[in-house]
Amino acid sequence: MAKSKVKTVYVCQECGVSSPKWQGRCPSCAAWNTYVEEVVQKETQTPTWRSNQPKEKVATRPVPLQEIEYQQEYRTNTQDAELNRVLGGGIMPGSLVLIGGEPGIGKSTLMLQIAVSLSQKVLYVSGEESNQQIKMRAERLTASNTKPSCYILGETALAAIFKQIEQLQPNIVIIDSIQTLRSSHIESVAGSVSQVRECTGELMRFAKESNTSVFLIGHITKEGSIAGPKVLEHMVDTVLQFEGDRHLSYRILRTIKNRFGSTSELGIYEMLDTGLRQVSNPSEILISQREGELSGITIGATMEGNRPLLIEIQSLVSSAAYGTPQRSATGYDARRLNMLLAVLEKRVGYRLGTQDVFLNMAGGLKVEDPAIDLAVCASLVSSFLDVPISSRICFAAEVGLGGEIRAVNRVESRISEAEKLGFEEIFISKFNTKGLDQKKHKIQIHSMSKLESMIDHLVK
Repeated sequence: MAKSKVKTVYVCQECGVSSPKWQGRCPSCAAWNTYVEEVVQKETQTPTWRSNQPKEKVATRPVPLQEIEYQQEYRTNTQDAELNRVLGGGIMPGSLVLIGGEPGIGKSTLMLQIAVSLSQKVLYVSGEESNQQIKMRAERLTASNTKPSCYILGETALAAIFKQIEQLQPNIVIIDSIQTLRSSHIESVAGSVSQVRECTGELMRFAKESNTSVFLIGHITKEGSIAGPKVLEHMVDTVLQFEGDRHLSYRILRTIKNRFGSTSELGIYEMLDTGLRQVSNPSEILISQREGELSGITIGATMEGNRPLLIEIQSLVSSAAYGTPQRSATGYDARRLNMLLAVLEKRVGYRLGTQDVFLNMAGGLKVEDPAIDLAVCASLVSSFLDVPISSRICFAAEVGLGGEIRAVNRVESRISEAEKLGFEEIFISKFNTKGLDQKKHKIQIHSMSKLESMIDHLVK
């Protein structure tokens, strides 16, 4: 009896493109030395997850849109308001959710907290930690809230995992992590592009056919993207990214893709010894409590997704001691900082070309909202003149190249957030006052059109 032939291909470990021969540089993603030889069986095999549907399916036909019946799905409350927000209101039955982030950022901690707090039957599959390690972590995190409906399975073989799922019949399955799973259909090591794609495809088929929610924890590359082929993010329903410096206490859970909700939501957590704590009012923790007024510190109203945040901007402007001035920005785009410095020098008249400039966003956040420009300019001028700005003043406007103060979106939400936290004054663009009912706000609203006039008002 002749042996079945085995096909060998070379697969790029960055983008997943296959080639019949080895190549030094991938023609798709232009990465060097990423092709690895993988063996793919040629004969057809039985899929790992067997569908319970009949083999003979009725041929589909086009259906008018108005004839399609839609049934509202009941979302599962995760008992975590921040996670509910980024998921679009809770866990959708039959959804496949991918969570990525740096090592030690809190991915496994968050999923274990959810697993032990839900009243539904949850299966936590770990390919990286033993059952004893997970038990120790669970007791450290939420010992008093542990529910008897959480089951732990230490396994990496996909076929064995599905066998246990058929016996247990869980409502939610958590895989930690997708890079540790291995399917017997692919003759390559766990974590390779072929294995990740095959295992994710089987889990997606299982989630849709059984209406079971599946969470996948994924590793990331040194560039910050989720490890594995790019098609991995296209296959899943929701992609969540855990961000933040693991040396700091605050974490941001950001939605990158969501088929069941908005992609502009985010959740904020604080890492403690007892696990991740939800931060319901992030503005209070992002504004430091200081004694007395200090120069170079201002408060800007920014938007992270649909949530208004008040963040503290810290700057230090001093004479360059080594000839070439330094420009350093933490949590802010350095090129935009250079642009604002040029605007201050050209349009307002402050000679900052010979000054060292250091800018920092307090709390470890990375801010890309252009509405923070006005607060950054005020902070730079305050440090340069060594004139403190009152901690009861905040800013929300974009600065243009001509020195004009430009309007920003959702200014009403920014003003309400500042008013809620007890600020007395806010500076916005003159063009944001159209349609704005200033009488219903107790906070004093200053509308400006030129950067120079705003700085003159603050200095005086």
